[in-house]
Amino acid sequence: MTRLNTKIGPLILGMLLACFRGGFAQAPQRSVLEQRLNGLDESVNFAQQKITKNISDLLWFQRMQDISVVDQIHYVGPPPINPIQRKITTNGIVIPAYTFVPRKRFRVPKLPLIVLLHTEVHGDFNPDDDLRVARELVDQGYAIIAPDYRGSTGYGGDFWRLIDYGRLENDDVWLARKWMLEHSPNLDPNRVGILGWSHGGMIALMNIFEHPNDYAVAYAGMPVTDLPFRLRQKEKSYRELFSAPYHFGKTVEEDPDEYLRRSPVAYAAKLRRPLLLHATTNDQDVSPAEVERLTAALRANGKQFEYKLYRDAPSGHAFNKLDTTEAAASRQEIYQFFARYLHPPNPPHRP
Repeated sequence: MTRLNTKIGPLILGMLLACFRGGFAQAPQRSVLEQRLNGLDESVNFAQQKITKNISDLLWFQRMQDISVVDQIHYVGPPPINPIQRKITTNGIVIPAYTFVPRKRFRVPKLPLIVLLHTEVHGDFNPDDDLRVARELVDQGYAIIAPDYRGSTGYGGDFWRLIDYGRLENDDVWLARKWMLEHSPNLDPNRVGILGWSHGGMIALMNIFEHPNDYAVAYAGMPVTDLPFRLRQKEKSYRELFSAPYHFGKTVEEDPDEYLRRSPVAYAAKLRRPLLLHATTNDQDVSPAEVERLTAALRANGKQFEYKLYRDAPSGHAFNKLDTTEAAASRQEIYQFFARYLHPPNPPHRP
């Protein structure tokens, strides 16, 4: 029996290797094995993301509870409409969000609210990226809601594949604002701002364009503004995030109109609220040329807004979320701009 195993073992191993080397195994067999290995790799990645997210949740409570009441809540977003959904359903999607309410008792009847958005196509709200901004906003007397809208990382593959870039994710964010105001009588519905960088900046733009009566002010830092323009300059792997069957389902060349419909530049004529835009010349993710396509559209429609282009800001993209002198100064510009319209109880001091 032992001798038989020593002969069969190498034979089986050789057959498996042949599958991948294009030997005597047929292509369909190789394809099945590759699919199974890819599926296993994906499952491991999603499991790792969940573990990372659980650690992140603990850090939010640990690092914010000294200045704010921290909670993670869940509300319902619109039903999915992505082609990957094989079942027709009218059930909405459960969206998680973080809330932060200042512990300090300010002598004001109501507090202003900030809707704070995470970055990346598949990102999440996490302390590594967002702690500094969250603490500074709470210190000024803002309450915060930070949604992990559909497609966010850390909630498994099904939620990740619900991504609806430029469409239903915008509704998820607007509904986060609605939930917070409905459940917090100490907040002023007329003093709500929305704040985001990169992909989060794009969502901030779409929200203020589509819901101008629900926000008093917006900031978009290095925001995605024009998907057709952007994707034609990006590498294949990035473009494939959008053309995947569960997402757009087509490339930008196949359906440029749909990509434009999900771009802020198409809605520039709708701006009715104060807006601050930032870009930097050394941004290797969102180029100044992309941001300036939006500024040109806004000017063409006679809109008033503020825009600052930084010169070679340290680290480039999202530079002003770092712990540097330049970043702190840039964030002060944002906070001063918001204070004009939201009147926080502990506004930043003017330099």
